[in-house]
Amino acid sequence: MLSVNGLSKSFPGVKALSSVDFTARAGEVHALIGENGAGKSTLIKVLTGVYQPDEGEVTYDGAPVRFATPLQAQHAGISTIYQEVNLVPLMSVARNLFLGREPRGRLGLIDFRSMHRQAEAALRDLGLRVDVRRPLRELGVGAQQMVALARAVSVDARVVVMDEPTSSLEPREVRTLFGVIRMLRERGIAVIYVSHRLDELYEICDAVTVLRDGKVVHTGRIAELERLRLVALMLGREIADVRQEGLTKFAGGHDTEAEPVLEAQELTVRHQLHDVSVSVRPGEVVGLGGLLGSGRSETAKAIAGALPTDSGRVVVAGVRVRTGSTPAAIRAGISLLPEDRKAEGIVPGLSVRENIALAALPGLSRFGLVDEARIDRIVETFMERLRIKAASPQQKVGELSGGNQQKVLLARWLAMQPKVLLLDEPTRGIDVGAKAEVQKLIDELADDGLGVLLISSDPEELIEGSDRVIVLKDGAVVEELTGDAVTEDRLMRAIATAPAVTATATGEGTGPGGHDD
Repeated sequence: MLSVNGLSKSFPGVKALSSVDFTARAGEVHALIGENGAGKSTLIKVLTGVYQPDEGEVTYDGAPVRFATPLQAQHAGISTIYQEVNLVPLMSVARNLFLGREPRGRLGLIDFRSMHRQAEAALRDLGLRVDVRRPLRELGVGAQQMVALARAVSVDARVVVMDEPTSSLEPREVRTLFGVIRMLRERGIAVIYVSHRLDELYEICDAVTVLRDGKVVHTGRIAELERLRLVALMLGREIADVRQEGLTKFAGGHDTEAEPVLEAQELTVRHQLHDVSVSVRPGEVVGLGGLLGSGRSETAKAIAGALPTDSGRVVVAGVRVRTGSTPAAIRAGISLLPEDRKAEGIVPGLSVRENIALAALPGLSRFGLVDEARIDRIVETFMERLRIKAASPQQKVGELSGGNQQKVLLARWLAMQPKVLLLDEPTRGIDVGAKAEVQKLIDELADDGLGVLLISSDPEELIEGSDRVIVLKDGAVVEELTGDAVTEDRLMRAIATAPAVTATATGEGTGPGGHDD
């Protein structure tokens, strides 16, 4: 029904797709999976007319096509449901369902009575009963996602693309979604299904294509691919190369009897985390393992106050910290280096000096006057300690290499003298030399007594750099690896074979009442 051959797409400095072949067949649910940066989103955007390919051919229903806009793709019969609901919150549910194709009467005016009746019927088929006259924004996120699904399947689509469709759904709604997918399959519609939840993939999908670094590394029937092999393909590891005798970690710089400097207890965030508990001792590096979407980044953000929790508590050095408050977390000694340094970290238009001093400014001023000399001393100290390569402290941080931008971010938070450092993919997108320097720096910080929580999609980096590894799946802790068990083999087996998370793990029945004030 829809295929690409030899597809390539580049952006400045990045080759997002390289000679990709992919085929979605009528009456088949085809999983498209891969870690962050694998090229899934780019491929979907090429298929749906958001991007134009640099090389290669897109074929739809047997004929070559080149969609100039998403609207062209939709009119041709390709419908997409994005992870983030892309509807109009201020419009009614019915208007969202029929946006751009409203039923009209003899005078060309919208036939609201007919539109409301059809909207109610479409939603009823999905088990959703709401007042279709209400603004969409008044519905919960799960209900909005079901409205998006209803719109997608009601436009006579021949191909339906679903990007993480269950991320905001209750277990009951997931069952409904799977029923709709089976119905689409029976109608001969091709479904492209993007998800990181292995249990979902093996339950609903017929075929699977694995992308890594913009290339196809596997395609075939999903039933013929064991879970451990699938995880190994996503992470870029060969099972035969995993040293099963174990890469034993040494309890180098930390005291195993010391009281934890960080204790996060039973953190729960609706649809994202369920009773996640993590502890870190002074001088210890604790890894968070799991696939993309397992809850790693959400755990770090919940600890740092950047993601409000429904329940749970965070304790630093024996003192309870107010959850859901980034300022409270920073004052307690928690610093977070985010995964996306460009969107959530650096301010590219500001200088290296200004970026480093940003978080510490409140403590470097008195009566509204900033102590410039003290800032200069701090900046000089950390540029030297972290070996930040820049023309001068006044150079714009956006002009630096990725590795040096990462070091600037580290310098910003180290200037706050934290007790706990949360590192989310600290070596992503930087060259091999800079990666080694950052890894060495993490070891030095731990040796100095800092507690470190490390998130990495690279299993080798996670194993080599961590004293313990906590494995997450579907927002819940499924295993903790310690001592001789801290090996790549044990990590991948935990990710691939851990039992399915129960309904409560998705946050069912959890309300906002448990939020820690």
